[in-house]
Amino acid sequence: MKLAKARPYLMIAPAMAVIGVFSLYPVAYMLYLSFFKWNMMGPKIFIGLKNYGDMLSSTDFRQVLGNSLEYMLLSVVAAVSLSFLLALFLRKNTAVNRFLQASVFAPYVISFVSIAFIWSWFMDSDYGLLNYVLKLIGLPAVDWLNDPHVALKSLVIVSVWKGLGFDTLLFVSAFHTIPAYLYEAARLDKARPFAVFRKITLPMLSPTLFFIILTNIIASFKTFETISIMTQGGPLNSTDTLAYYIYQYGFKFFKIGYASAVGVALMLLVGIFTILYFLTLGRRVHYR
Repeated sequence: MKLAKARPYLMIAPAMAVIGVFSLYPVAYMLYLSFFKWNMMGPKIFIGLKNYGDMLSSTDFRQVLGNSLEYMLLSVVAAVSLSFLLALFLRKNTAVNRFLQASVFAPYVISFVSIAFIWSWFMDSDYGLLNYVLKLIGLPAVDWLNDPHVALKSLVIVSVWKGLGFDTLLFVSAFHTIPAYLYEAARLDKARPFAVFRKITLPMLSPTLFFIILTNIIASFKTFETISIMTQGGPLNSTDTLAYYIYQYGFKFFKIGYASAVGVALMLLVGIFTILYFLTLGRRVHYR
């Protein structure tokens, strides 16, 4: 009898051990390190909240935080809007659409490192493919990665291009789950297209839309590979985001305590956005 009661806990014990070792322990250790001054070679020196005070008073941190929020906003809006429009175009189950869906999805399975190198060539100011096309159609060249006003938007383009296929296929799958009789009833009632979209399509797509927005918000705060390869946070720190900022202070400057404090700030920021998102939009999700 006792073994039967303990069996469920024994079955989940391996998964809980993995979560504890690879998720909970690193978070707890990061929080612990944020109260110390440590360069990974000498002894840890307890300094209390000094790392947090330095972080909040740093103009670089405030700029990086602004870059991260701007990157998140631009990438989420662009990714959700473009994937939804593309799904509208590809939602019919035809041979051509299936081929196009596979083509759109292909970049998603390529590593971010490979994509970063490819787009670095595309966006080269002198020999890049994008500027070559712009010159062919009579438009001025753009300094994609070296202009502080353009560089962050260039990274957004790369990020959206990579994830567009995944989000599009999620929307396409969601379109296929909408019962056809709802649209037939709307046609019989002579409902206008916008009313059909607002009363039928959008509510039925809301669980997928909710998931896509949330995952894109979280992914935008974790962006690292494209920044590390394409811009290294420049020019003038215009593309330096929180994830790359943590890497710089942790593994270039060896200020582990300060990097841990920024990591705690990033964790709290993602948590706050997630909670606010659930509180504001979670009730609007229509569960079938």
